[in-house]
Amino acid sequence: DVMNWLWLPDGSTKVQNVGEIKGSAFRGEELILDEDKIFWNFNSKKPPRSVCSESCPPGTHMVRRKGEPKCCFDCIPYSFECTSCPEDFWSNPKRDHCVPKKTEFLSYHEPLGICLAATSLLGTFICAVVLGIFIYHRTTPIVRANNSELSFQLLLSLKLCFLCSLLFIGRPRLWTCQLRHAAFGISFVLCVSCILVKTMVVLAVFKVSKPGGGASLKWFGVTQQRGTVLFLTSIQAAICTAWLVFSSPFPHKNSQYHNDKIIFECAVGSSVCFAVLLGYIGVLAFLSFLIAFLVRNLPDSFNEAKLITFSMLIFCAVWVAFVPVYVSSTGNRADAVEVFAILASSFGLLFTLFGPKCYIILMRPEMNTKKAIITCRKLNKNIYNTFNQIYCTLKKLYTFALIFSNANIDYVTYNC
Repeated sequence: DVMNWLWLPDGSTKVQNVGEIKGSAFRGEELILDEDKIFWNFNSKKPPRSVCSESCPPGTHMVRRKGEPKCCFDCIPYSFECTSCPEDFWSNPKRDHCVPKKTEFLSYHEPLGICLAATSLLGTFICAVVLGIFIYHRTTPIVRANNSELSFQLLLSLKLCFLCSLLFIGRPRLWTCQLRHAAFGISFVLCVSCILVKTMVVLAVFKVSKPGGGASLKWFGVTQQRGTVLFLTSIQAAICTAWLVFSSPFPHKNSQYHNDKIIFECAVGSSVCFAVLLGYIGVLAFLSFLIAFLVRNLPDSFNEAKLITFSMLIFCAVWVAFVPVYVSSTGNRADAVEVFAILASSFGLLFTLFGPKCYIILMRPEMNTKKAIITCRKLNKNIYNTFNQIYCTLKKLYTFALIFSNANIDYVTYNC
């Protein structure tokens, strides 16, 4: 019962019931008051403020005041000093207890990690399927005309590129931190080296068709091709070995960005070695793009040089965009950006270099003949000349339209 002292007109008092507190296991405690029966000894008709002291905040303790009621006290800070929580712990909101910090890394259990891992496995599967198609049709003209051995090596290196992205997912360990960048650097150099050698072979084949150019092909036999790929890849392997020996990557618990959160990441160890690794891949990719661009319109290229030009353009664009995004990202976002760049560039190389060939092998087998390849080569040249003439005509019409509209043009040129 809730009782209220009631003052009577004759000066006496009595106690009357103004409410009750009901308790049950399901609804808990419930307070019921009849406010009309409550007698207030002042006009505000609101509960008076307690004369007791306010509760002490965390980090202080109560000291009673002499000569005053028991509920009157002062709040005095504790005499001892606060202690720091261990490295992997953080204080709770009341600052009287240490709780474990949250951890963050690119995990296989979160949607982003699952999508990236699934995409990596999908790319590996597609590479295996394309490799099987090329092996089964290895005697056909379109496979033989595009240097089947280098194509096989390129597909195997692309499989390694897809698989190395899996090392960037999961909690960083010492062996994954050391292996991820080494596997990434070596697999991509192996891939780009195969493309560079393919481009040089296309250039050598064209020179053979010219008078006095027969000596150039002897420098690009099967043995020389294998040796060039092995030599270019061994340089990257030496860079990775020096990196692992002198300043190896290692797992790092980063609390710089969030005090209550631990970001597990792989510290590169030596930024110079990481820059050299990426720079070497960039140099090879640029050389491949430059040579392929120079020989893109040669008559004996079987369109391979154009495909290489387009593929390396995609490759360079992806990695040029990757660098600033990677530098500005932190934690699992940086790993996700690097995995995305690996997958995007790998898929770009796979589809641009092998997509048209697989289409002809599977969907247009009548074009997979020596005669069809030569005819297609002439047809491509005629189509290119036709589109060039259309482009020149439209450019002339556009120039005449500007002049006719009295635009402020001093001099207009067109090169067709």
